[in-house]
Amino acid sequence: MPTKDKPNILFILADDLGWGDVSYHSSTIRTPAIDRLAESGIQLNQHYVCPMCTPTRVSLLTGRHPGRFGRHATTPSNPPVLPDGYETLATSLKHCGYDTGLFGKWHLGSSPQFGPNHFGFNASYGSLAGGVDPYNHHYKRGQYSRTWHRNCELVEEPGHVTDLIVCEANQWLETKTEPWFCYVPFTAVHVPIKAPQSWLDQYEFEAYDDDPLRDRSFKKYAAYTSQMDYAVGQLVETLECLNQRDNTIIIFSSDNGAISRAPLHASDQYPGWQEEMPRLGSNKPFRGQKAQLYEGGIRTPTLIDWRGVLPSGICHHPMHIVDWMPTLTKLVGCVPSHDPQWDGVDIWPAITKGEAIESRSIFWNFKGTQFGIRYHDWKLTTTDEMRPENSELYNIGIDPYETEELSKEYPEIVRQLLELVAEERRLDGTSQRHDVKS
Repeated sequence: MPTKDKPNILFILADDLGWGDVSYHSSTIRTPAIDRLAESGIQLNQHYVCPMCTPTRVSLLTGRHPGRFGRHATTPSNPPVLPDGYETLATSLKHCGYDTGLFGKWHLGSSPQFGPNHFGFNASYGSLAGGVDPYNHHYKRGQYSRTWHRNCELVEEPGHVTDLIVCEANQWLETKTEPWFCYVPFTAVHVPIKAPQSWLDQYEFEAYDDDPLRDRSFKKYAAYTSQMDYAVGQLVETLECLNQRDNTIIIFSSDNGAISRAPLHASDQYPGWQEEMPRLGSNKPFRGQKAQLYEGGIRTPTLIDWRGVLPSGICHHPMHIVDWMPTLTKLVGCVPSHDPQWDGVDIWPAITKGEAIESRSIFWNFKGTQFGIRYHDWKLTTTDEMRPENSELYNIGIDPYETEELSKEYPEIVRQLLELVAEERRLDGTSQRHDVKS
């Protein structure tokens, strides 16, 4: 049975949910379940992820920056990302007596032979590839379009994707007697945006935009988000019913920032009836969106809740999704079977005691063409050529909304940060699969 020394771990990851898309960040979208967790837990207000889906997911499950696995890991990838037999967070916890399950989106190798069950998960269900149409469960047209699976066996099932994911996760949780790690990466609120009528009805008589097409689009997005929020609440309620709420660490985050709109060509790659979505999510007050290294693309709503252990509060220390593997394995006493090459650090002292995380930098390699580094309050973004004139410098401590570009005023800081980027880049590709070319 789970104990305070070996608590259950529930990690919930939304897809494309922006900073400004939860009501505890003043959104008009109603997210009461997430809000309750934010109120009772600790809000991690400088928690970074990667600009897109695959990079964030590989960072979470390995404790390493995605570029270590090759350039293809720094962008949405259908080819496999992890070397065969690579020890993931799930693998380490499994070796430590945990049962492990993944319910939702994988996107670290879209063929069944590279699915979650081959990388530490005892049970898995959902999309092997990326986002899917909520009703027909198909990924984009092409080789990986049929992607819905159970334990890496393709299946056909009726139902809305969000409902199916939470139902499968809850059924799995109800059978557990030993400590467990349950990873729930929802496909919501990634396009295509479709919600059941009952959720659409909740926003029917609201007005958000003078443009009727934008208004209708945002209502669908809000409904889709609220449906996912309800699924989060169902997971928490299951813990209550099983008397496991106090023995469970709950972490909620999003894999990257929101997109503000989706033209038809963004959705019609998916089989089924699709339409243009001229108004979607928000990352306000931050600048930028998904697929950008501005704060709006990489800083997402994140919280941790462990009732009875962690007091409520807000943590303002910079941290990154690569930090969860070293943090959680150390917390529950798991020793990796090999000397880890983690880029992440143990953030538990920062979360529980407010201790600063000394002498660490946070690094981004996006598509092998865009790079970023956060060191103390300084943040630099640059291109593949890494020239000062093609770099942007911001002081996030003073200017979190990135309104004042400072590279010309602080050339020595730019030079120092470019050196840090170069050091990080030398480590990229060190664990790339030999059968995948970047």
